[in-house]
Amino acid sequence: MITLIFILFFAIRLVSLSISIRNEKRLIAEGAKQFGEKNSKLLAAAHIAYYFAALAESHIRGAQFDAVSTAGTAVTAFALAMLFYVIRELGEIWTLKIYIHPRHTLNRSWLFRHVRHPNYFLNIIPELIGIGLLCHAWATMAVGLPAYFVILAIRIRQEHEAMRHLW
Repeated sequence: MITLIFILFFAIRLVSLSISIRNEKRLIAEGAKQFGEKNSKLLAAAHIAYYFAALAESHIRGAQFDAVSTAGTAVTAFALAMLFYVIRELGEIWTLKIYIHPRHTLNRSWLFRHVRHPNYFLNIIPELIGIGLLCHAWATMAVGLPAYFVILAIRIRQEHEAMRHLW
């Protein structure tokens, strides 16, 4: 059951990747500039490594679907719902990378006025915690989350720098 739910969540993430790729191609064609390219690659690699380390740990431990897995499923479902809410709010400028369009404007919707970096704090962080709980991946969370947070902190600084002229 854990593996099936994991596959579903991973498939949903692949859908978001396809949206990002489509938006990225259009942004590049319209003259958008990318920032933090190396960090974006590192973040993507860390995300994939975390997912599959959690799944491997689940299999090594022989984890069974239980209340902890149910909580992880709920947290991850919330996180992915927030991902698609953010995608809807940002529209064609949403990507997994940092791109600034020549006519880029700040999103001033309710969510972005009240939650700074909603994609990170309402999607990515809960998603990783949820996957860890789903898989009972305590070692993955203990090692993977702090490492991921360092990369994410760098990403947030790069995003601030890229968007500084818009504030």
